[in-house]
Amino acid sequence: MSDKMDVQLRVNGAPYTANVEPRKTLADVLRDDLGLTGTHIGCEHGVCGACTVVMDGEAVRSCLMFAVQARGSEITTIEGLANGDELNPLQQAMWESHGFQCGFCTPGFLMQITALLAENPSPGEAEIREALSGNICRCTGYQSIVDGVLRAAGQPPTLSSAH
Repeated sequence: MSDKMDVQLRVNGAPYTANVEPRKTLADVLRDDLGLTGTHIGCEHGVCGACTVVMDGEAVRSCLMFAVQARGSEITTIEGLANGDELNPLQQAMWESHGFQCGFCTPGFLMQITALLAENPSPGEAEIREALSGNICRCTGYQSIVDGVLRAAGQPPTLSSAH
């Protein structure tokens, strides 16, 4: 008798079935079973936000979820944002705003922002900062990240950081 369970997911638009132990996290299934290593594991406690993915339209910490909890869900990871070699508008805006340095936190931030912009395509700076408050970046000042979100939303960057 196997302790594993089949978990069906749609990840970045494609159907997947993973046979996993019930205690395996969604982050580990994405990385180990599906080979989608863009979802980063940082703190493994849901604090840093590096593992954020979009599940059924909501930003979630994939290190805090068991894969079996995501059964039947639509998951979008960082790999699902670009169209081949063409960056999506959010990725392009972040590039133009010099939003990130080392890149470790980038996938989590971009997925959090993706969920924010889906809910509100034109957020103000305060709403952006609130949405990003659960993501940690140790390299970059957050202003360039906020400016990238504003740029992606078709708004001018803040006066305090206009380049």
